[in-house]
Amino acid sequence: MEEIEQRNNNGLKEGVISAIPVIIGYFPVAMAFGLLAKTVNVSLLDSFLFSLLVFAGASQFMALDLIKAGIATGDIIIATLLLNLRHIMMSASLSVRLKESKKKWLLFIAFGITDETFAVASLKKGPLTRAFLLALQGLSYIAWVSGSVVGYLVGAVLPMTLQSSLGIGLYAMFAAILTPEIRKSLNVLILSIISGLIYFIIYYFHLLPSGWDLIGTIILSSGIGLMVLKDEEEVI
Repeated sequence: MEEIEQRNNNGLKEGVISAIPVIIGYFPVAMAFGLLAKTVNVSLLDSFLFSLLVFAGASQFMALDLIKAGIATGDIIIATLLLNLRHIMMSASLSVRLKESKKKWLLFIAFGITDETFAVASLKKGPLTRAFLLALQGLSYIAWVSGSVVGYLVGAVLPMTLQSSLGIGLYAMFAAILTPEIRKSLNVLILSIISGLIYFIIYYFHLLPSGWDLIGTIILSSGIGLMVLKDEEEVI
């Protein structure tokens, strides 16, 4: 029992630390979402509920574009569903590494999976704990929801140059997550390059319908990673 409690305490601490780059990236991007929601005449309450209930940046931005274009509600739901199908694969990947988790927590953990929290969790060595995932995802969730509200309320008073640069925070966050792992693992570097090339080819040549380019990239790059790249031996 003491061993499990100690593992949970360590997982909580690791989760908080691992959430820091995600928080730094999420808050300005969420502000950009709140600002954009205001420009397309989405109310503050709806913007808040958008982030509170959906918690999926790419699909939220896409939904705003579709709302602005006057697309029917049913079509918006289907489009965002297709875009978020990748979360099923992410959930399956993390579930096999999740140890000592009661079923009542699985709903919260599944809801908290995003591209960024998945990237952080998948790069963590060893089994995953409930405490680690809840800390990582919970703090990221708070940053996203609060950033959306702040962006809606104060985003319009920011200088235009600052408004246009808010979205860059997402790319900076991915760089902060990947760079330390790339320095430790050649496999991570190779797979990152392969994934980028696959996405570029699919997106540039319109090989898949809109919304499926990212899903296709995840499937292909994951398959290549499993078939081609071998596990690196850990240096102790």
